Amino acid sequence: MLNGKVVLITGGSGSFGKKFVEVILRDYPNVKKIIVFSRGELKQYDMKQIWSEKQYPQMRYIIGDVRDGERLMSICAGVDVIIHAAAIKQVDTAEYNPRECIKTNVDGAVNVINAAIANNVHDIVALSTDKACAPINLYGATKLTSDKLFTAANNIKGARDVRFSVVRYGNVMGSRGSVIPFFIKKRDEGAEYLPITDMRMTRFNISLEDGVQLVMFALKNHLGGEIFIPKIPSYRICDVATAIAPNMKQVEVGIRPGEKLHEEMITVTDALDTIDLGKYYAILPSVSYCWQKEDFIKHHNAKPVPFGFHYSSDINELWETPETMREKIRECVDPNFVVK
Repeated sequence: MLNGKVVLITGGSGSFGKKFVEVILRDYPNVKKIIVFSRGELKQYDMKQIWSEKQYPQMRYIIGDVRDGERLMSICAGVDVIIHAAAIKQVDTAEYNPRECIKTNVDGAVNVINAAIANNVHDIVALSTDKACAPINLYGATKLTSDKLFTAANNIKGARDVRFSVVRYGNVMGSRGSVIPFFIKKRDEGAEYLPITDMRMTRFNISLEDGVQLVMFALKNHLGGEIFIPKIPSYRICDVATAIAPNMKQVEVGIRPGEKLHEEMITVTDALDTIDLGKYYAILPSVSYCWQKEDFIKHHNAKPVPFGFHYSSDINELWETPETMREKIRECVDPNFVVK
């Protein structure tokens, strides 16, 4: 699928970008070029220690910002695939710096779309978040706006063979800001207790590998306009704490501003335009001049979800336990992880 292709990853020096590069080099050894595009000079330097241009001649590291439309326009010349992962992701940072968040998450999305259309980039997949579903904070609101921009971009591409879609998933194990390394650090520093925002809190859980495979699925199967969502397990925040430090006291400290008790990925209203693909769901565009709902159903060999369907972390059919979380922490975060 990616052999012989030029792939551009915006925000490519982040957690997802590094994993995506690893998977491409592992599964598509004949990829023509991988462009890591980000403003993180130090992060790019760290990546070069693993995948140097000398050892991996298909690698390119380019400093740039999605806010710079002119820079993006020139970089996208000759690109076949864009994975848009660049974003301001911290909820509190976005609340305190709202205009900066909008510049990156919304204006940056517009710049990626314009560059992709102008350069006839065939496949574009943008990364979203569960916080874009019924958002209550600015970060979620900007990502919902970005999602709408990318799905609607299919309506303005004209006769070009360009396809835009989105992937949306929950908390990534071990990524920057994840609760798992936070709890491990607290435990190893000898804290008296683990702070729990709310004992009832639940979240979706996904590994970086599964996040990458969702993107690969979208690249291989999208018609254009879908928001792809994985069927993944939920966890209770107190069970994560128990998995990491079963003998430590857990103290409830209250939900932070802009934080939900449970995360959603498909609302009841979204479900009216949602189809079940088996391993994944797909929310279809509410307005599409390229494809009708029946076209998406036939293409994906899918079926509509039941009326009233709601995909939320508290009413999920799949659940992690402290035991399964320990296994996944060793597999996805730290192979040397031990329970203390």
